[in-house]
Amino acid sequence: MKRFWKTAKAARQDGGWGIALDGRAVRTPARAPLIVASEPLARAIAAEWQGQGETVDPAAMPLTGIANAAIDLAAPDPAAFAAPIAAYAESDLLCYRDDRDAALQAEQAAAWNPLLAWAEGRHGVEFALAQGVLPVDQPKATVAALKGAVHALDPFRLAALSPLVTIGGSLVAGLALAERAFDADALWQAVSLDERYQERRWGTDGEAQAMRARREADWHNAARFLELLE
Repeated sequence: MKRFWKTAKAARQDGGWGIALDGRAVRTPARAPLIVASEPLARAIAAEWQGQGETVDPAAMPLTGIANAAIDLAAPDPAAFAAPIAAYAESDLLCYRDDRDAALQAEQAAAWNPLLAWAEGRHGVEFALAQGVLPVDQPKATVAALKGAVHALDPFRLAALSPLVTIGGSLVAGLALAERAFDADALWQAVSLDERYQERRWGTDGEAQAMRARREADWHNAARFLELLE
């Protein structure tokens, strides 16, 4: 799409804040009004539109993309949208520890145990830990409580939680970020620990580093979306 506007601004609308391009309201790909709950988020989305060149690059508008997902995908059927996110309660990354490398296992424990302890206190659950990659069944009450926490979120928080969980492989880390219990960068360090450890041990790989950098950018964009919602 070619740029057709000069100025993008946040604009007060019924139900929240929208984005106006030369006074014309922005709509989602499904043609719904792009309206968010907070002015700071609307201003940040407007800044993405204002920063576009002659040709619109959707990849350069991550906040817009999450808002579109919230409105077009999560809002019509929140339960269906939440289901694949909630499924990570059964196989959270933080519950799987290396069974061959004692140094890595020690780093995993130091980084991951505080997150599991937070979830246990916050949601009244307990976790079963596995040594290695073979699946371990989590207590039914734990799975139910974590799934309930996901389904209780509104569509905008669900839309931001989705990339966090799929990028990091951890529902616990995603919920901790959504509830602002831990710093976004600290949580990124936790969910990317295994990759960075292997890199320190075996050396760097340019393609893998570039891929991780993209995932890290997506992680922090989702975190910023959640922060701007407040």
